[in-house]
Order: sequence, then structure tokens, then C-alpha cells
Amino acid sequence: MNGGQLTAVLIVAIVMVASIIRARYGYGRFGRSSRRDHREGMLSGQEHAENLRLRDEVKELKERLKVLERITVEKENSLSREIESLRDR
Repeated sequence: MNGGQLTAVLIVAIVMVASIIRARYGYGRFGRSSRRDHREGMLSGQEHAENLRLRDEVKELKERLKVLERITVEKENSLSREIESLRDR
């Protein structure tokens, strides 16, 4: 094993050990308390309302994205047809 491979193996090992420690002691992405609150299911009324509002907003954005994708595909198809019609002339 050369130096570069050894370095890669050490980095992977360190990340794995850190992940195990984080999982064992309850440290999540936003710190220890956020994981404990999530695990115990302790959302306040305000947090619950915010969660519902954000879910609705994500749903609306997904619908808008679908419409934009459909419009883009339709424009591509119509543009392709126009180019082909011009070639046939």
C-alpha cells in the first residue's frame, strides 16, 4: 500500500469512528437536543404548524416544477418539429 492509499484508508476509518460515536451519543445534524426532541416526538404547537405549512409549500413547489418540466418538454418537441419542417423545405 502506498502513501495515498494509506491516507484514504485512514480518512475512511476516522469518518466511520466519528459516525459511530455520533450515533451512540445522540448527536445529530443540529446537535444533541434536536435528536432527543425528535426521538421523543416533542414538537410544540408552533413547530407542528410550521411543519405543516412547509409541507404544503413543498407540495405546491413540486406541482409547479411538474408544470415547468411539461412546458419545457413541449417546447423542445415543438422546436424539433419546426426544425424538421424547415429541413424538409
